[in-house]
Amino acid sequence: MKIGFISLGCAKNLVDSEMILKILTDAGCEVVNDPNQADAIFINTCGFIESAKQETIETVNEMHEFGKKLIVTGCYAERYREKMRKEMPFIDRIITLAEYPKIHLILDELFYDQGLKFNALKYENRLLTGSIFTPYVKLSEGCNNNCTYCAIPLIRGRFRSRPMDSILSECKDLVEQGAVELNLISQDTTRYGYDLNPEKRSLLPELLRRTSQIDGVGLVRILYLYPDEITDELIQEIKTNDRVANYFDIPIQHISSRLLKRMNRRGNKEFIVELLNRIRKEIPDAIIRTTYIVGFPGETEEDFQDLYDFTETFEFDRLGVFAYSPEEDTAAYKFIDQIEEEVKQERLDKIMKLQQTISRKRNRMQKNTIHKTIVEAYDPESHFYYGRSYAFAPDDIDGMIVFQSKLEHQIGDYIDVKIKSAFQYDLIGDALIDR
Repeated sequence: MKIGFISLGCAKNLVDSEMILKILTDAGCEVVNDPNQADAIFINTCGFIESAKQETIETVNEMHEFGKKLIVTGCYAERYREKMRKEMPFIDRIITLAEYPKIHLILDELFYDQGLKFNALKYENRLLTGSIFTPYVKLSEGCNNNCTYCAIPLIRGRFRSRPMDSILSECKDLVEQGAVELNLISQDTTRYGYDLNPEKRSLLPELLRRTSQIDGVGLVRILYLYPDEITDELIQEIKTNDRVANYFDIPIQHISSRLLKRMNRRGNKEFIVELLNRIRKEIPDAIIRTTYIVGFPGETEEDFQDLYDFTETFEFDRLGVFAYSPEEDTAAYKFIDQIEEEVKQERLDKIMKLQQTISRKRNRMQKNTIHKTIVEAYDPESHFYYGRSYAFAPDDIDGMIVFQSKLEHQIGDYIDVKIKSAFQYDLIGDALIDR
């Protein structure tokens, strides 16, 4: 049985894809890149915002043209399963998120092949499709925050932490397979463990300590930190633990206190400013990444100007901006003061143009600094190596470090690189081969 597999959406969805792929390959299926060669095609879908939903629909229709058995899974399948059954009757099987615990039974029934033995879905059993050196580790499922613009709780359900022993076991297995950097992810990473102890406190600092103590771990990175759940204990753990990246991925979404309240985000402008300044004071070399939503219903010119001015003043190291996408069944979908698409795009473009200047400025501040860099690729024509230090997450958002070396290095090696110059998003340097 030959399988084609397409994974759409975020890194959290990618982890699900890797678990499903492992079930398939353990059963004896062969994964192929050419849809023409496949007997069946799996599409793990995203249904987060309108552009992601459109990509899902286009991908499903495109794969249908190959005339293969078609199986659709993931967030879009969970959220719009009835719509897909009506509008895409050619799909052989829609597997919702709620069905994942019995996916092995569904596959047994779907393929009806005595030679294929499907195992149950397990976090500890994944076929890594990205770098084996820098895998993602998912800490939890779902979200309790109920932001008025977000459909994640509708799709993924309430927040549920994985047991810590399960996470540590997976991390040890990944390190044995070659991982040197572990990237901890979830919908709300700072909340990890609150549902595992009677005090309802985050266990993330403890998890960081225990994960970083695994033999062979070079770096632990945490992504998606909810602002008001970043405790002094967490900041100090990041500050004092040499194996935890000084990297704060904190989506604040806006700086207007009025809009934050409308978004059902906890905290206000004063709280966010104090938190971000405290992080920079405690950890001067901390990389701070965030995301904004512009064009949220009711966003005035004054609100946007406040956001623009704050961006100019604070100077984030990394910034992503989304135009508000109205999502069915969310509270904000019914707000009457929606913003025109043209205005949303104008505001997005204006912020991103400013951030490009800021990114270039902050990258140039890295000149003559030394970055411990993991080698991820080599171009034999240009003789350039490509890699990342603690300052760059592996999700193709942050950029990379490009460097040359007089010695030959292997993918996965850590190399000290002295930065010579910088572009808008990338740093350029030379390997310090005598270190």
